[in-house]
Amino acid sequence: MATATQAAARAPQTTSRPLRAWQQAALGKYEEESPKDFLVTATPGAGKTTFALTLAARLLAKREVARVIVVCPTDHLRLQWADAADAMGIVLDPNLTNAVGPVRAGTQGYVTTYAQVAGKPMLHAARATTVKTLVILDEVHHAGDGLSWGEAVEEAYGRAARRLCLTGTPFRTKADERIPFVKYVEDGFEGQGGLMSTADFTYGYKEALADNVVRPVVFAAYTGTSRWRNSAGEVVAASLSEAGTRSVEMQAWRTALDPKGQWVPHVIAAMDDRITHLREEGGMPDAAGLVLASDQDDAREYAKIVRRVTGKAPELILSDDPKASKKIEKFNKGGARIAVCVRMVSEGVDVPRAAVLAWMTSYRTPLFFAQAVGRVVRARTPHESATVFLPAVRPLLSLAASMEEQRNHVMPPPKSQPDEELEALDLPPREPREGEMQQWEALEADARFAHVLSSGTAHTGAGTAVVEPLEAEAEDFLGIPGLLTAAQTAELLAKRDDELRARIAASHRNGDDDGFMVVEDHPEEEEAGRSWRDATDLRREINRLVNRIAAKTSQPQAVVHTQLRQSVPGPPSASASVDVLRARRERLRTML
Repeated sequence: MATATQAAARAPQTTSRPLRAWQQAALGKYEEESPKDFLVTATPGAGKTTFALTLAARLLAKREVARVIVVCPTDHLRLQWADAADAMGIVLDPNLTNAVGPVRAGTQGYVTTYAQVAGKPMLHAARATTVKTLVILDEVHHAGDGLSWGEAVEEAYGRAARRLCLTGTPFRTKADERIPFVKYVEDGFEGQGGLMSTADFTYGYKEALADNVVRPVVFAAYTGTSRWRNSAGEVVAASLSEAGTRSVEMQAWRTALDPKGQWVPHVIAAMDDRITHLREEGGMPDAAGLVLASDQDDAREYAKIVRRVTGKAPELILSDDPKASKKIEKFNKGGARIAVCVRMVSEGVDVPRAAVLAWMTSYRTPLFFAQAVGRVVRARTPHESATVFLPAVRPLLSLAASMEEQRNHVMPPPKSQPDEELEALDLPPREPREGEMQQWEALEADARFAHVLSSGTAHTGAGTAVVEPLEAEAEDFLGIPGLLTAAQTAELLAKRDDELRARIAASHRNGDDDGFMVVEDHPEEEEAGRSWRDATDLRREINRLVNRIAAKTSQPQAVVHTQLRQSVPGPPSASASVDVLRARRERLRTML
């Protein structure tokens, strides 16, 4: 157990940055009502994490709770929450597993995932009821991702002292699929008697934009002609923006995203051009971009294209890569220009320097769109803007046009696999199953600038009689509010379209992707040495020392571990405090 002096030293601090007006208002409402359950809906990038941790710090300081448990969607977000908590003097362990019973001494709680809670809900229930606990359910709509996840969350935290639910967007659900601890009102969407979430406090994108909390978004739509072979062996050609039927539109979209065509490299070149201007003339010397792919195969191919077009290796972030979280953290703090990913940075991940997004995925649900665009809208200083490059197809243009509206997204029925919640294109797989005929084959696709979409209005850049010609120096301020209008931005993108096409053609003549491996040409970043990181590093060092002593004495490692716990009493290393771990490390050093 921590001493009173140690506890005082670890007392949570309020954030050093002044709270935003909405955060102060939400805290005021919470403290006035002192509710058991509280749902905050705040647009991505508005600062939900800061709000939640400030509330946690106040409740800990008042001794209204003695523990904080954060539940989030992904493992990387566990690290992000732990780092943010450390900055406010709250030590949350992001590495606590279901195999470890007690919460580590010297911490105020831990960060876990919805999947872990579903694995052992009773274990988490015991942790949440041993002492008075505040449970923060981040992106709470994920409690509906799996058939049993909502039930597990309710079982684990139904008896917790306080619960704070967070989401970036309001949502709908069916009456029999409601998410625990969320209040609903009757909605009746699709004639099914559905329910719509109702928040205790709401802060939308439109309000955040007016407060300069988020960046304004300029959507640059690119059309092009796609050609593919159908199941009958016929070659079909269609424009992305002028496809007749929904089926043809989807086939054209899928073909445009194929790495073998010209649409992807053309848009990546436009994205790279935008990053260059932001870095050199736009007041963002560390500006970066995200390429969002549909699957890991496409992501790997897109990474090769980025290398060929830009001459720089991107950060390739895949969900099955054990180093994925470290790569996100390095990209966030480093100088790399572009990261290529599938879903790892689509929701909740904080990369403030990312200001450009290339939408090269077939996902098209409103919830996913809002969360992904939210990765590039977090404002750091005035006069920053975000640019999203996307295919000029109706589903995406409709979502882009409604960015400034308050939307309530339809929550799909729970799936056995979380990835199935994403409404991907309803198209046949690339390769037919054994014995089946090839149903679809991408042949080629070109790209052309279509228009800029801003505040629901499209600007093509074609009408020079209507738009004043740009001065040469004005081109350096692409998209910065107050310096270039959306119409002028469209004119500039249209003007550069032919230049980019020539650049892509040259890269194809000179480039050779055969055998190309994506390597990082940017240095490793130093880790910050946070308190929870200290514990992780100490456990690794203890294991290395135990291995050396076991080899030296010809004893099994388990015997050395037992002797160590006898010499320095306390819980197993997985749940031991930093002080105990340091004492054990010193003891091992004397044994060498």
